[in-house]
Amino acid sequence: MEISKAEITSAAAAASASAAHNSNSPELRGAEILVKALQAENVKYVWGYPGGAVLHIYDAFYKQDTIQHVLVRHEQAAVHAADGYARATGDVGVALVTSGPGVTNAVTGIATAYMDSIPMVIITGQVPVPAIGLDAFQECDTVGITRPIVKHNFLVKDVRHMADVLKKAFHIARSGRPGPVVVDIPKDVSFNKTPYHGYPDKVEMRSYNPVRKGHGGQIRKALQLLLAAKRPYIYTGGGVILGNATSELRHLVDMLGFPCTNTLMGLGAYPATDPKFLGMLGMHGTIEANNAMQNCDVLLAVGARFDDRVIGNPKHFAQNERKIIHIDIDPSSISKRVKVDIPIVGDVKDVLTELIAMVNESSARPDPASLAEWWKTIEAWRGKECLKYDRGNKDVIKPQHVVETLYEMTKDADAYITSDVGQHQMWAAQYYKFNEPRRWINSGGLGTMGVGIPYAMGIKLAKPDSEVFCVTGEGSVQMCIQELSTCLQYNTPIKIVSLNNRYLGMVRQWQEIDYEGRYSSSYMDALPNFVKLAEAYGHVGMLIEHPKDVEPALREARKLKDRTVFMDFRTDPTENVFPMVKAGKGITEMLLGSEDL
Repeated sequence: MEISKAEITSAAAAASASAAHNSNSPELRGAEILVKALQAENVKYVWGYPGGAVLHIYDAFYKQDTIQHVLVRHEQAAVHAADGYARATGDVGVALVTSGPGVTNAVTGIATAYMDSIPMVIITGQVPVPAIGLDAFQECDTVGITRPIVKHNFLVKDVRHMADVLKKAFHIARSGRPGPVVVDIPKDVSFNKTPYHGYPDKVEMRSYNPVRKGHGGQIRKALQLLLAAKRPYIYTGGGVILGNATSELRHLVDMLGFPCTNTLMGLGAYPATDPKFLGMLGMHGTIEANNAMQNCDVLLAVGARFDDRVIGNPKHFAQNERKIIHIDIDPSSISKRVKVDIPIVGDVKDVLTELIAMVNESSARPDPASLAEWWKTIEAWRGKECLKYDRGNKDVIKPQHVVETLYEMTKDADAYITSDVGQHQMWAAQYYKFNEPRRWINSGGLGTMGVGIPYAMGIKLAKPDSEVFCVTGEGSVQMCIQELSTCLQYNTPIKIVSLNNRYLGMVRQWQEIDYEGRYSSSYMDALPNFVKLAEAYGHVGMLIEHPKDVEPALREARKLKDRTVFMDFRTDPTENVFPMVKAGKGITEMLLGSEDL
């Protein structure tokens, strides 16, 4: 095929322009471009652990002083700490790990963030491009391994694409339904040089354009249903917090006077001390929250996903006729487990803002007589006081008492509560009244033991003037306890509240209820001396064995503002979390105490 003279001239001109452009652009290594990208994204902290494949990146970090790298003791904790930071601030959390075992150690943290829709960018090292697929030292298929547990992942095979890929990674992580994005960088790509033309100021992706604005007609239909409801209920999840829509939710609930519940991940979206809040719902939810969910006639679900721990058995849930409105930014979450009547795909903040405007424009209001009757029914359920426990016990520490005491002492303070996973997590959710969003930081979807201390570390760096408490158990806390070393090195004085019942408590509870008391591998028979262990890491340790010492211990720990304090509370090993909905049961089929066993 013959090329015309005009085409040759045009190509030469383009090449000449490109050369002139390149001559004015500094040549930077891939690692340096990565650092510039993080700086452009206003990243303040990166949690990580070095290794061969990321040494060029670590060298680039050494030459800058605007981003603090935090050296953790295990890659899992790097991702958890970045995750905790993201949950508390709403910013994208960033972690950095090396290839092979660095990546596989990070997988649990990535999956944890994915299940709870947390915006994160995880940078992973990879063997040089020519070695990929040849079983090189510390090689693994990072893209393949992480594909099911990320929102998206990238393998950067050419240094020229580095800046664009990072721009896309941050955009994908924080927009739409947030989530973790993995950027896999081969060692030679981080070393190679290319002309650097600056960090892109905008990003365009034809295949990724999340909807923000809800359909006006659908919102109007939802309004009509809500205003005509006789037994309305507002059910919200983590999406309200992730979407920064708590003020809009509070405004709507207060305008309408409807009862409201939050999921475990949504606690703090509506103030727990407000009478319109019925408590958390679900497997360990309150009677009033669960009964209202089952018996309402119109349900407004906002940023929640009707998961198994919330509605129990879907067939049981579907027995009662109700109209369901579901607002969510992720269309795949709507009608996934429960068929809804009015789906509204959009950003929850935008949709609630539009819904509030329509309420204001409308002269119609909910029927006060029907609403009063509904509240009368709810108050009867609430009167059963399903969260009561033996408060007068002077012999053994009740775990609920520790959480209640912590709440009473810190309710007016600038405090954040992290938890690990198990009974202590549920007691924290039930007995600590969260009035503000992003104050309750825990692993909901994946249920990951070991997150408590790394979460607290990440938050304390982000919020150095706030009090940060980690409510944990003697099982969970040992999964990432080596991070006490990180707490010392980076001066993150957190307070650890360990509810030590010498059992893997939630496992023991299920074994008592479902397995006739066959406690298979749930007793912790060789626990360390946590006081000495805390001291060995350079911190303060306390052993608390009597109910009368709970409040003084917490008060003393709070006074030690610049020290990490490990409080080993020896709690009642027989205590169970109630209410409880057994697996496969409906949410109103609750066990309320040992008398129901």
